[in-house]
Amino acid sequence: MKTLRRILFASAALVLFATAESSAQVYVRTRMVHHRTVVTTRPARPSANHVWIENEWTPRGRTYVERPGYWAPAPRPHALWIAGHWDRRPRGYVWVAGRWN
Repeated sequence: MKTLRRILFASAALVLFATAESSAQVYVRTRMVHHRTVVTTRPARPSANHVWIENEWTPRGRTYVERPGYWAPAPRPHALWIAGHWDRRPRGYVWVAGRWN
């Protein structure tokens, strides 16, 4: 079942490659959707300095894989996490990773 899901997931992505600003980007024709059940219970917060990062996508090979949510230490006091998002481009969609602001 897991292998079948991976095959369907990868074939649905229809991934294209492109380069921009010396870093490769993975383009998909349709935005990826979360296939996992959303977990409503987060693990305990490790410290007051940690911020919850929601599920994100990360490029792996010719597709994206979902990274589950996690606690991350803020790089500096009062830093804000800007969540990642799908950006529509002429060649398809690109995942713009979250970042600290």
